[in-house]
Amino acid sequence: MVNNSLKAPLGPPSDVEEIKERSDYLRGTLKEVMLDRLSAGIPDDDNRLMKHHGSYLQDDRDLRNERQKQKLEPAYQFMLRVRLPGGVATPEQWLVMDDLSEKYGNGTLKLTTRQTFQIHGILKWNMKSTIQGINQALMDTIAACGDVNRNVMSTSNPHQSQIHAEVYEWGKKLSDDLLPRTRAYHEIWLDEERVAGTPDGEEIEPMYGPLYLPRKFKIGMAIPPENDVDVFSQDLGYIAIVEEGKLIGFNVAIGGGMGMTHGDTSTYPQLAKVIGFCKPEQVYDVAEKIITIQRDYGNRSVRKNARFKYTVDRLGLENVKVELENRLSWNLEKAKPFKFDHNGDRYGWVKGLQGKWHFTLFVQGGRIADFEGYSLKTGLREIAKVHTGDFRLTANQNLIIGSVSAQKKKKITELLEKYGLTDGKHHSALRRSSIACVSLPTCGLAMAEAERYLPVLIDKIEKIVDENGLRDKEITIRMTGCPNGCARHALGEIGFIGKAPGKYNMYLGAAFDGSRLSKMYRENIGEEEILSELRTILPRYAKEREAGEHFGDFVIRAGIINATTDGTNFHENV
Repeated sequence: MVNNSLKAPLGPPSDVEEIKERSDYLRGTLKEVMLDRLSAGIPDDDNRLMKHHGSYLQDDRDLRNERQKQKLEPAYQFMLRVRLPGGVATPEQWLVMDDLSEKYGNGTLKLTTRQTFQIHGILKWNMKSTIQGINQALMDTIAACGDVNRNVMSTSNPHQSQIHAEVYEWGKKLSDDLLPRTRAYHEIWLDEERVAGTPDGEEIEPMYGPLYLPRKFKIGMAIPPENDVDVFSQDLGYIAIVEEGKLIGFNVAIGGGMGMTHGDTSTYPQLAKVIGFCKPEQVYDVAEKIITIQRDYGNRSVRKNARFKYTVDRLGLENVKVELENRLSWNLEKAKPFKFDHNGDRYGWVKGLQGKWHFTLFVQGGRIADFEGYSLKTGLREIAKVHTGDFRLTANQNLIIGSVSAQKKKKITELLEKYGLTDGKHHSALRRSSIACVSLPTCGLAMAEAERYLPVLIDKIEKIVDENGLRDKEITIRMTGCPNGCARHALGEIGFIGKAPGKYNMYLGAAFDGSRLSKMYRENIGEEEILSELRTILPRYAKEREAGEHFGDFVIRAGIINATTDGTNFHENV
């Protein structure tokens, strides 16, 4: 029931709302246009719907100008994203993704910051075969993009402990239970026959309704002291509370989000705020009711203000909590104490449950490919052929070769050594703490390079790091090609947002544990200015830091960045 004391924003619906309304529950004309071979692209209306099926139409921007000169249409291709709750895949599924990327994609796989696979470079006429191949491997791409709940993030390694396994299972159940109910995906891609006499909209989508959500919705589940999923960046975050070795429930945090628009102060990154505690069996009820609040009150007029964080800010945190409890018909308990200490990954071998071993592999930029002198993709393919455990994609774009038996550990170690696949400890701790979005050449929103450039920039920053004895000091560094926040730049102790080719806004001062946002330090600067600034700041950090002090804390304490309201620790907002 809608609370009449709260109001949805006024204004005409955006064009995307109109597209969804006339889409026949996400069908549009996708089935027909995907058969059209006159163009490698599809109409914009169908592309907006395509997101809900897990894909975006893109073009190779490296070729855009040349193709324009030749009066050719852009080099259209599709990016396809898998729904993979908690980032868990079997070796057989890994081999399927590897094969599909070779057969239909650009030969690489991207491990995303939301713990899933992306394949880039798929041509239109190969999309159906690719999606069917993914589904035959018992995965899917439903709701991996679009105005729905996205891939649910969870602890990177469920077999690290019994608690990790429990939390992963709750995350997987959430992902499955919050899926859209329309059969459009199955009809278009899997050749399911449409049932005659389909019931009305409310029955088709009892939670989402015919218009789905105003924007995407993201859920993450973390287990203190590890915040590897950056739980405060989520629309809805669940923080596991463990007492006497048992999972007793979750603190609930709402209203996080990293995206913004350059020059528009009505948009901003924001940390989720803790509003209470629920028991494990209540997580679906809480998620469903929060999603319906966003469905009813989110901004359907202006998409850049449509994320749940803006709904929370417009209505007021306490009002949203009251509305949530009204819809639940019960009250959240008071939040329980917790503490995070980092938001990165732990590399190398670690022993977990039942004597199984887990190896965390550093994957620069999350790109699985064979590089000159480094056969990463081939090596992982050979490991998958003999591995009997699982693969775990982390929120930091790395990979865990998980649940390795003592008998298999020797063979997998031999393969790791044969192909030079190490835990990355020969790299600087700065590089091992890096994340970059895809950006150019495939992302249509990119204003500057990210994945292709950050490793080059780190090469140069490493010289400063080495000169100052900081090679083994973890400093989170993140780069996005635009302000949308796919690499969670606002939670990097050093963050870069693309502004124009070769130009970035530079941010400093986020907390190492993911509990404080960074602040703008320099605007619209290039490599020379970036290195100049770091040649001043990093030596100061090396000389003036206190014992155990992280870089983000130091730049605030030293007055390099001022701690103001939008940079305060989230605990002050609990």
